[in-house]
Amino acid sequence: MDKVKVYIGMGTCGLAQGALEIKKTIEDFLAVRKISFEMIPVGCIGYCSREVMVDFEFALMPRIAYCEITPQNVTEFLIELVDNKNYSNKWMLGTYKKTPGFTCIYDTPYFVKQRRVALENCGIVNPYSLEDYSGTMGFVALKKVLSTMKPENVIDEIKKSGLRGRGGGGFPTAIKWELALKQPGSKKYIVMNADEGDPGAFMDRAVLESDPFRVIEGITIGAYAIGASFGYIYARAEYPLAIERLENAIKICKEKGYLGKNIMNSKFNFELKVKKGAGAFVCGEETALLASIEGKRGMPTPRPPYPAEKGLFGKPTVINNVETFANVPWIIREGSAKFAAFGEGKSLGTKVFAVTGRVKYSGLIEVPMGITLRTLINDIAGGVPDGRKFKAVQIGGPSGACMPEKLMDTKITYEDLKDNGAMMGSGGMVVMDDTTCMVDVARFFMNFIQNESCGKCIPCREGTKRLYEILDRIVLNTSNQKQSSDELLRFKGVLELEELCAVIKNSSLCGLGQTASNPVLSTLKHFRDEYEAHIFEKKCPTHVCSSMVKCSIITEKCRGCSLCARKCPQGAIYGKPGAPYIIAADKCTGCLLCLSTCKFSAIVKE
Repeated sequence: MDKVKVYIGMGTCGLAQGALEIKKTIEDFLAVRKISFEMIPVGCIGYCSREVMVDFEFALMPRIAYCEITPQNVTEFLIELVDNKNYSNKWMLGTYKKTPGFTCIYDTPYFVKQRRVALENCGIVNPYSLEDYSGTMGFVALKKVLSTMKPENVIDEIKKSGLRGRGGGGFPTAIKWELALKQPGSKKYIVMNADEGDPGAFMDRAVLESDPFRVIEGITIGAYAIGASFGYIYARAEYPLAIERLENAIKICKEKGYLGKNIMNSKFNFELKVKKGAGAFVCGEETALLASIEGKRGMPTPRPPYPAEKGLFGKPTVINNVETFANVPWIIREGSAKFAAFGEGKSLGTKVFAVTGRVKYSGLIEVPMGITLRTLINDIAGGVPDGRKFKAVQIGGPSGACMPEKLMDTKITYEDLKDNGAMMGSGGMVVMDDTTCMVDVARFFMNFIQNESCGKCIPCREGTKRLYEILDRIVLNTSNQKQSSDELLRFKGVLELEELCAVIKNSSLCGLGQTASNPVLSTLKHFRDEYEAHIFEKKCPTHVCSSMVKCSIITEKCRGCSLCARKCPQGAIYGKPGAPYIIAADKCTGCLLCLSTCKFSAIVKE
């Protein structure tokens, strides 16, 4: 048998599911059968819920992808595939099909409506191999730029593509580059913001781990366009695998002449360095990030001047996130018109989303702008599992908004999301079903934000803390302690929350504070009835907030076994063996231990 190529998903998600053990088993299995093979590590293709992904490419056959391979079933899988030659076995996901400018598994529902630009090579090429990257037209765009284009031409091509920053607010990339190019002086910097801190977001991490040469090519093109000779990739230290692969790729690029002096014999010089961040969420903000690189405490500063005018070490600096730079080589190589053909209005191109939460297929999804939330969540990600109903999706990270079912037909564009009180953000998307308490969700995000506030400005520092305290009192049902009747009456309304949100939004220094109240405002707007139930009725409609959950016993179903009484830590259950028991509501803490203990379904939540 000719040499077999085996590709194994060894991004963070694959490694977490046992990819190293699977790799060893495959190597031993093929060696025993004296089959010549090449084991190729790849990154994450985005189908995270179905890891570990293992692809086989036999002689004269297409590359076939298999999913959900585990240390427990890998031997069974190999016997079926290699020994029995059953290529279309139960683990088969699909075969790779290529179209111009794309490489994707098109015969699989998860991928059929995706258009992979930034994720073009993720899960396909070996992140340690320059040859693999070059084989997918890697560095073709950089060569084109350095040999045939002036900086102004590059910026013009990016402008025609309609590319906007994929890290948050969606500022036009070409405008930022053009401003930096026009600044006087020869010393300029370019920075890649890989400080991905949103809960549930992992787009940047996956791209860095899976396709590091791609982002190096993108930032190098950006450096040429603005006249920068030095760049930083600011990556959080919690991404060790991404940093290791980035640094390896940078080293190889320097050795092969794609970084350093006289790149590709063009007289263009560019050095690139990875800077590890300490994990402060606020350092995702541009000016705070720059302060961190300079060795200062990461705290935002007022703008103007903008970083493109006066940034790192006082010099003109361009900052874009990982996905933005990952798009650049494709745009230069394939042409701005092809990129702009995706999307609509002022939202052109594709966008990568990290879809997590109560959804059947969690992972990375790259779609054309203008697709609806319903299509993305239901058709691509498989919808809400276990027969539950969709309730909301949190989009835009902790500073984003919760969008209910009635807004599921909203188009994913910067403008449409903003019109509905949400934001694109970096692309985190958390799906929630009908078992989710929206007040508790707002409390969770507000706790995150108030912990991550840098503390520089009072509205953000004190306001977010106060918002969290109010939500905490609502959820924990402690609002009527140590308060007079007048204060209680005021607290029982939601005016205090709304007024405080407005103050924080309108007077905070940076984007973190200005958008901090979005989770509260959106849940108040769309789920006000849940707030009112918590405040006035002292009930959590979804039975999530344990301080408001009370249990009761259905007399007709109770067999008098006494097991629940013996398990209750509060001694709240009374009765005699053989007769129905009762639960004292004033003693019940809602721990639900009795509910999980009862074998006769006699206990219910109220």
